[in-house]
Amino acid sequence: MMGKGLVQALHGGLRLEVCILGGGVLAACSLGPAYRQPVNPAPTVWVTPVARAGPGESASAKPVANWPRAAWWRGFGSAQLDTYIADAQANNNDISVAIAQVREADAEARIAGAPLLPSLALQASANRQKSFSPFSGSSGTLHDEYTPTLTASYELDFWGENRATRAAALAAARASRYARDTVALTVVSSVALTYFETLELHDRLQVARNNLSNAQHVLDGLQFEARVGTATALDVAQQAATVGVLNAAIPPLRQQLRVASDALAILIGRAPESVTVAGGSLADIAEPVVYPGLPSALLVRRPDVAQAEEQLRAANANIAVARAAIFPSVTLTADGGFASGVVATVLSPASRVYGLTAALAQDVFEGGKLLGAYEYNKARYGELLADYRKTVLTAFSNVEDALVSLRQTAEQQRREQVAVDTARRAFAFAQLQMRAGVANVLTVLNTETALFTAQDTLVQIKYAHLQALVDLYQALGGGWSRSAPGAFPAPGKRS
Repeated sequence: MMGKGLVQALHGGLRLEVCILGGGVLAACSLGPAYRQPVNPAPTVWVTPVARAGPGESASAKPVANWPRAAWWRGFGSAQLDTYIADAQANNNDISVAIAQVREADAEARIAGAPLLPSLALQASANRQKSFSPFSGSSGTLHDEYTPTLTASYELDFWGENRATRAAALAAARASRYARDTVALTVVSSVALTYFETLELHDRLQVARNNLSNAQHVLDGLQFEARVGTATALDVAQQAATVGVLNAAIPPLRQQLRVASDALAILIGRAPESVTVAGGSLADIAEPVVYPGLPSALLVRRPDVAQAEEQLRAANANIAVARAAIFPSVTLTADGGFASGVVATVLSPASRVYGLTAALAQDVFEGGKLLGAYEYNKARYGELLADYRKTVLTAFSNVEDALVSLRQTAEQQRREQVAVDTARRAFAFAQLQMRAGVANVLTVLNTETALFTAQDTLVQIKYAHLQALVDLYQALGGGWSRSAPGAFPAPGKRS
């Protein structure tokens, strides 16, 4: 009942205020520069010709544009990798931080939009006073007053300051979403690279064990020959030294494997001791096909570029905020309610009171603070404009670097495979010739070392090639676009 009566009491005053507001809104203007998207000249073609993803495919075939899809990692054909990435999307702490920052930015946007609406405040007070007269001889007179009031206030956004503040906050909220997508893409890429690193180390360990076993087999043969007098003690000592070197190469690889597994555990949000990559090989990983389209289409596929532009848009709106703050502010206030000394009649029409106030405020002297804020925001815009342009150039550079790395590692892998095949044949021939007595043990040692080195190098090149492929996926935005955001966890998957 009291709320309804207060609204009726304020009806006349608020109606007048709404009329004034309508005129104010119609006359409102913005003092800031209109935002214009920076011009981004893009290369017409990529400098590095696009190579086939698979090292066995023809490099002469003309590729057709095939941008990454959102779940691009599934193209590697690894169920274990899919599981790790799903865990990272649900549990990675960097993604959790980025999601929380999105909620923070949304809340700040709501706060920034609040001044665009009138504020209402309800207040009720009861006051009792007792007065005494020294001449009346009475015990005093009681005075009661009951006053429920409702106050509405609104700041006319004549210069567009509040609207610009809200626009800046909304742009910052959008930037936080793009930052979240950038973090998610980085995390997914890091999971893939770290998992491939563990497979690389597994393969290198297997190469080291195989070569150690083979070297031990040769040593056993030389020891037998030394006992029957067909080999010298020097031959045995040289091969024993080779066995020792190969044996010593295994512990560092085990250490690197444990470190890589721990890094993978952190990425998927689990304790390091709970994650152990049990086996697997780079040979089991498929190489999906990805070809970038025209460079001009890249910028709408990169969340970091979108983030940099929204930060620039927010800075542009903040210039309007700072400039509008220099001009006077106009605030309208309407208050109304009832005032009565008797509770029974406090809501009667005769007890109704209301008032209207218009206030204008203008700083007379503020020591250059407002002008300094205006100059600061202009400089901040210039800083973010340069940062945006750098982000754009970096995006093109990332793709070029990934393309040249993909192409060269594919070629290097082909050549190293030839080297491994040649070294394997040379080692086999050297063993046969040594048994036939036409080659000494030094020849066997040299071919053995060459084979081990070539095999170990080939594994590392395979990893470098997969790394280049992941880098290319990341450089191309990982299937992200403004209309179809990239891979990040759905809210329902988070605790």
